[in-house]
Amino acid sequence: MELKNDHTLTFIGGGNMTFSLISGLITTGFSPKNIWVTDPDPKKLDSLHQHFGVHITENNIQGAQCADVVVLAVKPQQMKGVATGLNHLIDNNPLWLSIAAGIRTTDLSNWFKKPVPILRAMPNTPSSVQAGATALFANRYVSVDQKKLAESIFQAVGLVLWLEDETLIEIVTALSGSGPAYFFLVMEAMEEAAVKLGLDPQSARLLTFQTALGAAKMVTNHQDQSAAILRQQVTSPKGTTEQAIFSLEKANLREIFFQALQAAHHRAQELTQELGATHDA
Repeated sequence: MELKNDHTLTFIGGGNMTFSLISGLITTGFSPKNIWVTDPDPKKLDSLHQHFGVHITENNIQGAQCADVVVLAVKPQQMKGVATGLNHLIDNNPLWLSIAAGIRTTDLSNWFKKPVPILRAMPNTPSSVQAGATALFANRYVSVDQKKLAESIFQAVGLVLWLEDETLIEIVTALSGSGPAYFFLVMEAMEEAAVKLGLDPQSARLLTFQTALGAAKMVTNHQDQSAAILRQQVTSPKGTTEQAIFSLEKANLREIFFQALQAAHHRAQELTQELGATHDA
């Protein structure tokens, strides 16, 4: 079941990811008349209404009571209060779709006091430009049609990948969830290096941005080839690129990235323990 204009979506929380998802959905033809957003901040609601023409309310129950899909897009620390405030709506049988880091499907089930269809998503910030990467995990109460419905929502903003093991979401968090910041840091370092070598800051920034864009497009357009192969193709023997790669490898770049993802993964696991309902259910 793909997303159609007779479905109603409610976003609980009007933050950046809600903005990104609504933007992608409307770009692909979904009607704003079928979207509700709830948030305690009237300024966020007004902004979303002005941008997209969606329905807005500060009352979660009003916004969610007729929804086919309820997207739980609040901060993880707020999720328990939001879920317990909505648990009397579970008999309406919506698909509950959580994009909060660290909140397991079992945590939500405990707060709802009843087994319900819950799907957990880990999108990332490039969703705002329809270039996102989202991993999805569904509990056993989610139907095939509901899975297709959720998939079509996130396909509106980029790539979608299904996971069979919920614990893998913590690795995805470390990879694609936090990943854009790693690339930004690399770009930042390249800019600074070029300036130190004598290039003016504006030229360094423009060339760095375009190089990153070009490299990403090459990977996208040559998905039958690994990043390693593409790297080898632009690394001529005894050339400038080879010397740069040799310097990075000598500095143990691969181990540095492994340690970075390991640290992010470890923190994701900590958040799951800190924020979950296991100890207070």
